[in-house]
Amino acid sequence: MSFRRFTTSLLVIAILVTSFVGNTTLACPFCNAVSQTLRQEMSVMDAVVIATAVDRENARNEETGEVLMRVEKVLKGDSLVKVGQEVNAIYYGDVKTGRTFMLSGVDPPKMQWSCLPLSPRAEAYLMKVTKLAGEDDVTRLRFYYDYLQDEETMLSRDAYDEFAIAPYSAVKELAPEIDHAELVSWINDPEATVDRRRLYLTMLGVCGDEKDLPMLEEQLRSTQKSTRSGLDALVACYLTLSGEKGLTVIDELFLKNSKAPYADTYAAIMAIRFHGTEGDVIARSALVESLHHVLDRKDLADLVIPDLARWSDWSQIDKMKQLFLEADPDNNWVRVPVVNYLRACPLPAASEALKELEKVDPESVKRANTFFSIPVPAKDTTKPNTSAIPKADESTVANAASGFPNSSIAADSPTGDRSDREAIHANRRLADRPVLGRLTAANSPLAAASLASQTSTTPANPWRLAYVVSLALSTIMIGQFLLLSGGPAVAPVPVQERE
Repeated sequence: MSFRRFTTSLLVIAILVTSFVGNTTLACPFCNAVSQTLRQEMSVMDAVVIATAVDRENARNEETGEVLMRVEKVLKGDSLVKVGQEVNAIYYGDVKTGRTFMLSGVDPPKMQWSCLPLSPRAEAYLMKVTKLAGEDDVTRLRFYYDYLQDEETMLSRDAYDEFAIAPYSAVKELAPEIDHAELVSWINDPEATVDRRRLYLTMLGVCGDEKDLPMLEEQLRSTQKSTRSGLDALVACYLTLSGEKGLTVIDELFLKNSKAPYADTYAAIMAIRFHGTEGDVIARSALVESLHHVLDRKDLADLVIPDLARWSDWSQIDKMKQLFLEADPDNNWVRVPVVNYLRACPLPAASEALKELEKVDPESVKRANTFFSIPVPAKDTTKPNTSAIPKADESTVANAASGFPNSSIAADSPTGDRSDREAIHANRRLADRPVLGRLTAANSPLAAASLASQTSTTPANPWRLAYVVSLALSTIMIGQFLLLSGGPAVAPVPVQERE
């Protein structure tokens, strides 16, 4: 492979990664895209065509995996490739004469092609997708809605991924066109995956009403894991339709209940966060009252302290002092979030409390002052005449107030509560040492599960984007060095067949 092809391929990878990272900022609040959508893939390619396998002897090279294909339709890049042109694409799957493929090409003029086999329905679907490029989010969702439960896996998955990366505001606009009865049947389907349930519950929150509350509460109280899967979205949906009065049930089951599993409480906290930022249904003054219950659970209190600071709830100064003073070696990670809460608080009592606590544990106060900027409270959009602080700033506030990387488990962890909590505590003790803690938590499967569960509510960090770009560029420089120094040849990797 030439150096130019190699570097171009790496650049494409970088574009794909940054495109995906950027799109997660708009995601449905509780959904995670499974893969890049066809529309996203097409947008970063130099050319996209519909092609068929050529009926000719030696049309396939068994050694390289290259298959000779004829271009039938050009969807993108008509200045680079023409109908009737024959191209070679690597594909190791079954290639019957006349079988149709979507070919995605990069690095003209000698294009490198990847293959996706298409059924006649998938080809028709793809042709429609190409016409959505300039449409608004609601128009696109209106199209993809019809394919959410499609019998062809590739189409239903692509439609789900499009919903997963769509703005929540677009889902709300689509509400009048959602078939309520059909949606309820999807939610209650025992074969529905957790990701699907999360999306469908989010959709029910925008198109349902109080008549759905008995069904939702029954699921909240169920002891069957399958019935309560996607609990964060289930709680959020219930609160969206019930309003403030629904907090009583959530407090009883998950926030006040000291016997509630960690995963369940964390799911409820995630739902509260959603309502404090995007829900626009329940006043933050009511939401923080529910979060106060978590402060009484010493092993979980640190999870909600950033939210209280972010939402300017300064009523808990005495409680913060108590948490700091009563912290023991098993939960001393709570001290840095407490310090940051008090640093953000504008009340004189907070400054006095900080002076007292510094005498008890000067190291925790020093860490907070050294490694974390002062949190900036977010404005309350649940009250009239207020405007929202930019999401990136709210994310910064949350991270600064917490004082450690979030190393909690995903809301749907199937594992036992005790082992989960012990692992979480171990990560937090390490995280209390800023550099080592961040590396350990970031590399642990537990932390990875948590980060995956929060992509819908954590806005994109511009520094993360810069990191991805710099990583890609570094990879290119390393590749250049290897090639110029006579390093190992880079063999083409066959594209796996996608359903």
